[in-house]
Amino acid sequence: MAAQDSALDFREQITEQQQDILTPEAISFLTLLVEKFADRVPELLSTREERQAAIDNGQLPDFLSETQVIREQDWQVLGVPQDLLDRRIEITGPVDRKMVINALNANVKVFMADFEDSFSPVWQSVIDGQRNLRDANMGTIEYTNPDNGKVYALDDDPAVLICRVRGLHLPEKHVEFNGNPIPGALLDFGLYFFHNFRQLISKGSGPYFYLPKLQAYQEAAWWSDVFHFTEQHFALPSGTIKATVLIETLPAVFEMDEILFHLRDHIVGLNCGRWDYIFSYIKTLRSYPDRVLPDRQMVTMDKPFLNAYSRLLVKTCHRRGAFAMGGMAAFIPSKDPDTNNQVLAKIRNDKSLEARNGHDGSWIAHPGLADTAMAVFNEALGERSNQLDVTRDSDAPITAQELLAPCEGERTEEGMRHNIRVAVQYIEAWIQGNGCVPIYGLMEDAATAEISRVSIWQWIKHGKSLSNGKVVTKALFNEMLAQELVVVREEIGETRYQEGQFEEAAKLMQSLTTSDELTNFLTVPGYEYLN
Repeated sequence: MAAQDSALDFREQITEQQQDILTPEAISFLTLLVEKFADRVPELLSTREERQAAIDNGQLPDFLSETQVIREQDWQVLGVPQDLLDRRIEITGPVDRKMVINALNANVKVFMADFEDSFSPVWQSVIDGQRNLRDANMGTIEYTNPDNGKVYALDDDPAVLICRVRGLHLPEKHVEFNGNPIPGALLDFGLYFFHNFRQLISKGSGPYFYLPKLQAYQEAAWWSDVFHFTEQHFALPSGTIKATVLIETLPAVFEMDEILFHLRDHIVGLNCGRWDYIFSYIKTLRSYPDRVLPDRQMVTMDKPFLNAYSRLLVKTCHRRGAFAMGGMAAFIPSKDPDTNNQVLAKIRNDKSLEARNGHDGSWIAHPGLADTAMAVFNEALGERSNQLDVTRDSDAPITAQELLAPCEGERTEEGMRHNIRVAVQYIEAWIQGNGCVPIYGLMEDAATAEISRVSIWQWIKHGKSLSNGKVVTKALFNEMLAQELVVVREEIGETRYQEGQFEEAAKLMQSLTTSDELTNFLTVPGYEYLN
């Protein structure tokens, strides 16, 4: 149904419940964004494919010669708002109402409210998420547990809220323009900005965003244009909108200076999105048998290619006056004391490495880990709010060879089977509308599920052997998939299995893992399952 006075075509009737978010004024602004910027997205995505084809044909990623002057010149980003000067621990999670309250109340500085990797974009959930964030920014958000009547509400001093929008590759099929789905990123940005900027500015904050999955500075320039247009449209000073960009793709690590430069009026930092970065390393170097990764559990931040990525991000950001945020610790607390002590030790080790490298803060996925992670950065920072003073100027230049270095480690049958179980359970949850799932002691999101399936795809492509000598083939994968589906069924119980969509998830996993061509994102075919 086409919305009145709008060139946008809403494929679902706008319900009475949704009208507080999909107001005529909000739709009018969204229409302007789509009319002006949507038609540039296919070209940006096409450029990604062209670059990938060149990499497949032997042209490894490298720093760009045509932008060398940007890397060599002295310049800095516009500045960091007062309420973002201390970001030592950030928590991330989907825009579920209870999650939003608990995250904002956690012992953290920032909550990244996520419409992307930890979120399954069911249409009603997208609209509900926008309402939850609006209510959070107004300070009126409450939630009552229907089972026990417990009431959740915001504490007096909640964390700063940053909204992560969808990546450019993800469409919003429920809204079309000229017969095509609009970019999900524009819907998420447009609705969040429109409903929150006045309230945020009035309390001394502002509309803050995380931008995911960028692969090139041209994509950053596109976002800069979106931000400038929005500020001009509402007669706001340039730089009112602030963004942090996730460096979570291998191509982007070679263009960090350029991304900062093209967003310099709006950017406040870059983030080491480590799980997606590992996924992108595999995906980008898919055709190189000497750069096949081992078991996912072996690929930790102390590995040379990841440590180089972390140190380069710190050096690049701090030279430009921007924050260098660390990555996600996906562990979750355990009720078993011994296991929990091991989890906390891993958190301390992980965050200590990031703090030593000079990161200004880091991510956790569960409030129960906030105190442990916070203590590490409190000790590292002392009286400082951040580590912008850590320049790493004395470091040797980090080369493309370091960033592309092979990663040593075993490929095991246990690791492969674990990957299968994780991916199937995550895909099943995602197509059921849940994008953030605790599985085997980790908070899994789309990025970790992506690693699980592309690792096996790459092992099959290059005929790699497991540590026990078995060669990874499509037949071996299919055999293990059937066996591990039985294991999952036993683990979760017959009732949950029958109520779920595990057979559908296994079919999607099978299709993604055994296809001759690598599917870029499991969430794209998975989106067809969502309402």
